[in-house]
Amino acid sequence: MYTLLKKNGNARRGRFETVHGTVELPGFMNVATVAAIKGGLSAEDLEMIRCQVMLCNTYHLHVRTGDETIKELGGLHSFTGWKKPILTDSGGFQVFSLSKLRKIKEEGVYFNSHIDGKHIFMGPEESMRIQSNLASTIAMAFDECVENPSTHEYSKKSCERTERWLYRCKEEHERLNSLSDTINKKQLLFGINQGCVFDDLRVQNMINIAKLDLDGYAIGGLAVGEPAEDMYRIISAVEPYMPVDKPRYLMGVGTPVNILEGVHRGVDLFDCVMPSRNARHGHLFTWNGIINLNNAKYEKDVLPIDPLCDCPVCRSHSRAYIRHLIKAKEILAMRLCVMHNLYFYNNLMEKIRESIEADSFEQFYQHYRTVLDKRI
Repeated sequence: MYTLLKKNGNARRGRFETVHGTVELPGFMNVATVAAIKGGLSAEDLEMIRCQVMLCNTYHLHVRTGDETIKELGGLHSFTGWKKPILTDSGGFQVFSLSKLRKIKEEGVYFNSHIDGKHIFMGPEESMRIQSNLASTIAMAFDECVENPSTHEYSKKSCERTERWLYRCKEEHERLNSLSDTINKKQLLFGINQGCVFDDLRVQNMINIAKLDLDGYAIGGLAVGEPAEDMYRIISAVEPYMPVDKPRYLMGVGTPVNILEGVHRGVDLFDCVMPSRNARHGHLFTWNGIINLNNAKYEKDVLPIDPLCDCPVCRSHSRAYIRHLIKAKEILAMRLCVMHNLYFYNNLMEKIRESIEADSFEQFYQHYRTVLDKRI
């Protein structure tokens, strides 16, 4: 259940209650693609860096280790040791990224596994069954993520097919939640808004899917190569048609400034692999901008990554030491850098929530939107 606690402009301070705990919004979901954060972070580490939601990948877990095996082992919570909410994506984006190996039809998508080339079919019902086996807190509806650029004609046909798939997802999801052997009978279902970069398709699609009264709604198919201005325009166009009493999730986004812009336009939830991926290469976020620890100027720098950060890494280690680990290709370098970046993101969301509560989000937004993406 979603509760809107306060608004500051379009920015929303909310609370989302689930069977696996409460999520304070706006929030960031830490991406654990194959049920682990790349960089060596455990479920206990996620607690330490103030993670609220872990996001796992339906497609990857289906092809390896297998969702049926994970069900036998008690579902993702039992499998990973993470007790708080888990969101599983539908597999739609991975099908998009496997475009050279796929064939899209009304019944679903035929494609080849990126691991061994095995033929796989996934449609709405299959995606729902996989996610039910994984027993996540939130399941995402199966959709097609249209590449950009695409024509209006193709985007419209894809959008209409994704809507038809959503009805099938809802029906199958309800059936699965009613079965006696389903691990999480209170699994939630989010629908996904699509329509490429065409405002008319986006708005009509949102109007149509809002009628299904789902547990939450996502804006998908953005941050796939279009200019940031297009993404912000689409969010602003769609937002007035999104239910006010449901969580709003912007999929696969993004940088700290992308998040500020999304919150400013009424978005509640975000996820992105970028903070952990960048961290593994020594690119780190600070309250004064982005630093690259590969640079020689940090060789003898005894300061923490960010003097304004109180994460476990910044409390214990210097830039010089972490740079040494990077150059020595020590695994610990990735772990410490990923831990810092994800802590930074979770802390950013906390400060955003505090600013909305204090009616000062506009000042916070105006200041940090010019700072956080700056390269130092």
